[in-house]
Amino acid sequence: MKRWLLFAAALAACSPGEGKSGDSAKQAGDATAVADLTGAGATFPYPLYNRWVSEYHAKTGAKINYQNIGSGGGIKQLQEQTVDFGASDAPMTDVELSQAKGGPIIHIPTTVGVVALTYNLPEVTQPLKLTGPVVADIFLGKITKWNDSRIAALNPGVKLPNTDILVVHRTEGSGTTYIFSDYLSSVSPAWKAGPGKGKELQWPVGLGARGNEGVAGQIKQTPGAFGYVELAFARQSRLGVAELQNKSGKFVAPSAEGATAAAQAAAAQFPPNTDYRVSIVNTAGDATYPIASFTWLLVYRNMPDAKKAKTLSDFIHFGLTDGQKDAAPLDYAPLPTALVTRLVARADSIALPASK
Repeated sequence: MKRWLLFAAALAACSPGEGKSGDSAKQAGDATAVADLTGAGATFPYPLYNRWVSEYHAKTGAKINYQNIGSGGGIKQLQEQTVDFGASDAPMTDVELSQAKGGPIIHIPTTVGVVALTYNLPEVTQPLKLTGPVVADIFLGKITKWNDSRIAALNPGVKLPNTDILVVHRTEGSGTTYIFSDYLSSVSPAWKAGPGKGKELQWPVGLGARGNEGVAGQIKQTPGAFGYVELAFARQSRLGVAELQNKSGKFVAPSAEGATAAAQAAAAQFPPNTDYRVSIVNTAGDATYPIASFTWLLVYRNMPDAKKAKTLSDFIHFGLTDGQKDAAPLDYAPLPTALVTRLVARADSIALPASK
């Protein structure tokens, strides 16, 4: 797939180089001042992180090995201090934080992800309009036909088939599932009280598939299927993608712009002492897309190795500044500019002594 080829090509071209400007000058420096790092975690931001790894290596000579083993695995390895940093599409819980052997962990949002609702209805040639409660009831098994009156009312003039809706969901623990179930919990009391929010769920109905690519593939080969996937896979599938009603009542297609708008609206409400373990689903605003979420890098506030702390701080600083240009081409949403300023200060604090 195009997206995976992009980051593979970037890795293949990875070699030390020159050329530093703007914020990147902060990271440049002498290659002898950098340390090699290991990280592990979420699969969702893997292409973006690998692009950053390649570009940062070319600027500084630092070698960073990031393993996309899933959010849960990344959290566990960070807790055990077998990696220098973790990554997750779901924020760590208080219990998970308390089990970290290296002390306090801070969360740093790095980009905004977009989850799209996609379907296989060849006879429907325009984007379907859906609301959160209707989507929740489909996944609860309460709406079972595509021509159900509630779907028809949202799509006047569209000839909907009298076809069963086949729900497709993830089988394994997934950050995409966490984001989607967070959204459903925010729009449906029945969902919140039932399956709820999490990386793994007891699904009321549907067929399971592994990974975003598995869900998209299952939908593509099954007429009447309906599921949730990360935006890049929705586009690659060439299937129908729904417009979703946001909190302000507007129907919005999934896009990087809509996700950045959601992050910007949410960030305006963050208190000065936020730990950034926050949800940005279903945010108010005419342009916001409602199923959007941060993905986080997880780092110890006080790393025992000062050289590694400085390298990690500089790498994250690079990703938050120069690296944001890579987000949209890989179907991620860039962070709002005002938020980047706050997060850069948070990243830079990793390199400060514990007493500060």
